[in-house]
Amino acid sequence: ESHYFQGNRYRLNVVERNDIRQVIIRNKKMIDLYVRPKSKLAQRERVMTSWYRAHLKQSIPPLIAKWEKIMGVHVAAWGVKHMKTKWGTCHPEAQRIWLNLELAKKSTRCLEYIVVHELVHLLERHHNEAFVAYMNKFLPQWRTLRAELNREPLAHEEWGY
Repeated sequence: ESHYFQGNRYRLNVVERNDIRQVIIRNKKMIDLYVRPKSKLAQRERVMTSWYRAHLKQSIPPLIAKWEKIMGVHVAAWGVKHMKTKWGTCHPEAQRIWLNLELAKKSTRCLEYIVVHELVHLLERHHNEAFVAYMNKFLPQWRTLRAELNREPLAHEEWGY
């Protein structure tokens, strides 16, 4: 099967070992998933999910810091969670944003687009003309990035052999 990370597709190689549970990108085509012998699918998925979450928790703070300065906004709190229908959400009153865990599978350009999109909601709550004007000002190529985000595959794929 294959999995996506930062917009790239990798073939999954499961390595069973007693001493370690982690995910390592071996090369441009392979991801090694280290799990305990005889681990169940749910356990393997938890290791992958933890790895994706850890990646996002490292990738997001520099993006927020960069765009807070550019846009003149402040994020009081942010988090990562699994969302079924949204890439992100913003609570302007609390100055809090949530980002979808699945963004770890998308390119860094797409992640940055969603960060900017959610930060614009600190300036304009609704998706109206003012919101679009802010997006055009801060990220002129946002429409291209939105199309890329929604075009790329999301879930892992089974390899038919």
